[in-house]
Amino acid sequence: VQLQASGGGLVQAGGSLRLSCAASGLDFSTYSMGWFRQAPGKEREFVAAITWTGKSTDYIPSVQGRFDISRDNAKNMVYLQMTSLKPEDTAVYYCAAGGMTATIKAGYAEYWGQGTLVTVSS
Repeated sequence: VQLQASGGGLVQAGGSLRLSCAASGLDFSTYSMGWFRQAPGKEREFVAAITWTGKSTDYIPSVQGRFDISRDNAKNMVYLQMTSLKPEDTAVYYCAAGGMTATIKAGYAEYWGQGTLVTVSS
């Protein structure tokens, strides 16, 4: 199984980025997907998750209304649209796959991808 995240970069505060995660080697449409992040010197934290149907999503409060998770099961892709970015959003962002969004949110994803760095300058 491979989860390949991309789309990170340097952006000014208030700007936007869209992260993508390409999945392979798993029956993608049967997995819930999530995004996590880890800032320098901090623990990894859950950011967002989406059910396998795409009909239900979950976010941490600090990104609610600014970030949007979506998926395309035909392309085996999951996305994280990030808007109104803040310096505190700076982190390495990881995508993950699991059976349920609650499981992913608790950090017990089955599969993890490598990260993509997002840097938000003030």
